[in-house]
Amino acid sequence: MRRSSKKATAEKRVQYAALPYRVSADARTEVLLITSRQTKRWIIPKGWPHKAKDAAPHHSAAREAFEEAGVVGAVGRRSIGSFSHSKRLKNGGFVTCRVLVFPLKVDRQDNEWPEKDEREVRWLPANRAAKRVSHPKLSEMISRLARDGVE
Repeated sequence: MRRSSKKATAEKRVQYAALPYRVSADARTEVLLITSRQTKRWIIPKGWPHKAKDAAPHHSAAREAFEEAGVVGAVGRRSIGSFSHSKRLKNGGFVTCRVLVFPLKVDRQDNEWPEKDEREVRWLPANRAAKRVSHPKLSEMISRLARDGVE
């Protein structure tokens, strides 16, 4: 019996995400959220591992942050947590992804970046950003970042 393409893509894959943040003049943590291309939900920049053999996970996360939001900064080498999400593939199937999240202390945001015209980008106080994202574990990571900072 042949498996459907939706079931065939049900294996778990890994993506890497950046949690872009900055500290305002009044010492409040702000988080950068972007919209997804299809559903326009508020998310953080994330994507597949970079194909280069020497590409570390945190570098892949930083690359996604630039491509999707135009931000550049110091990315943490250690993941601050993970969450799962269901990713729609080009063939219409879905794959469950474990998303490892790396903090990115933003130094600058460029005026132009590859996906600028495909997404909305918004800086929000961390407490508001935590309420905007739909993944409870991501919301908790944002709240923890605002409360405790990065180690």
